[in-house]
Amino acid sequence: VDPSRGGNKRAPSRSKKLVSTSTQSAQNLLASRKLNHVVVLGANGTMGFGSGVLFTQAVPRVTFLARTKEKADQGLAAAKAMVRSNTVSQRVDTGGYEDLEKVCADADLIFEAVTEQLSLKQEFFARVDAARRADAIVATVTSGLSINTLAEGRSESFRKNFLGLHFFNPPNVIVGTELIANKDTDPGLLDFIETYSEKKLGRTMIRTHDTAGFAGNRVGFKVLNECAILAEEHGPALIDKVVGPYTGRALTPLATVDLVGWDIHRAIVDNIVALTKDEAHSTLVLPKYMAELMDKGTLGNKSGRGFFMRDGKRKLALIPGTDRYQPVDEIKFPDLSYIAEIAELHRIGRYDAAMAAFVAAKGPEADLARKVISGYISYSFHRVGECTDTITGIDLIMGQGFNWAPPSVLVDTIGLKPTIAMLEKSGVPVPAILANAAPGTRFFNHPTINVGKFFVAG
Repeated sequence: VDPSRGGNKRAPSRSKKLVSTSTQSAQNLLASRKLNHVVVLGANGTMGFGSGVLFTQAVPRVTFLARTKEKADQGLAAAKAMVRSNTVSQRVDTGGYEDLEKVCADADLIFEAVTEQLSLKQEFFARVDAARRADAIVATVTSGLSINTLAEGRSESFRKNFLGLHFFNPPNVIVGTELIANKDTDPGLLDFIETYSEKKLGRTMIRTHDTAGFAGNRVGFKVLNECAILAEEHGPALIDKVVGPYTGRALTPLATVDLVGWDIHRAIVDNIVALTKDEAHSTLVLPKYMAELMDKGTLGNKSGRGFFMRDGKRKLALIPGTDRYQPVDEIKFPDLSYIAEIAELHRIGRYDAAMAAFVAAKGPEADLARKVISGYISYSFHRVGECTDTITGIDLIMGQGFNWAPPSVLVDTIGLKPTIAMLEKSGVPVPAILANAAPGTRFFNHPTINVGKFFVAG
């Protein structure tokens, strides 16, 4: 029985024979195609040159293309600075989009990382379709546009060899990667790209369905946007404290939105809101105050101000209901001593005790934190069957893509019965997978991931 679908038993350990067969299968898959030349479109952008760096680890020739050769050269310079490796200089050549047809003609893989606009991507794919070999792979790094829609109007061989390969930024650091097929993608190609990415590029691969935001952004930005909504009433500084690292994340939620960029955040949540309707739909609607501040130029770190900004070495936080900021060290916070107690338990490796203390903590701030975490767990398990086949896919992309404690890890650490009670008390729906699970069910079972990495003492 698969616990990720609500069963109560772990999968049996693999025998040596199974492991050997799996290794041989991977070798056969890798031998089925050769990637000797990869073309990166949009190579001057952070995702373009960052992804290009990955390919230089395994591919002898990588061509960076941008609007002009000068822009592509800038991408190459950024790529070299990113990893400080001679391999990048030795394996990358550059050009402008006027060279697209020529370089794509002998490419084994064309990797698209241009601006996240459907019409623009479709224009490039029309050019690529006309220039590529019939067996050339085309991949898009889109963070949420429909793979099926992007493939519309393209040739049969294009659609057969087209897929989404969603790296997370920066791709040389974050290993979680989503693999998304269109309805015509060759299943054998999916197997090849999955194996190639794991074995040659060091990726953790998660197959997701072609839904808005796929799996990682669908779940992750729900939580980020809910925190942005709460910040209007409680202030961003308090929200980032109560939904801080001790709840199972490397970076606090609103600092994450500032890092990603408010414009990118808006594009992702607007896309999800427009294309989906689920039990937590309202938590994905961009707060009005964010839209108003964006009209005034507030875009997060890229604009010098977002939920937070810097005045020299001093950190300032947005004052709710205004466009003004106040020093964080001057804000009078309520009693949050429970956070330090939980963080100390994390520090000494008593994760079960830490999360038991989280569930039992008193006060409105603890209630607020539990509501957000309950929403994260509930929303994740409700997406099984819609975004991924099992909860394992969502677990892996949240853990390896967002560096958040996977929802199953939280359930296992808190305990099934206390988790259900916490969700009910927080007023969020209890997913059927949890409600129907047998007592003692554990949902997270990964042979190489130490769950302690997700619980930060801070």
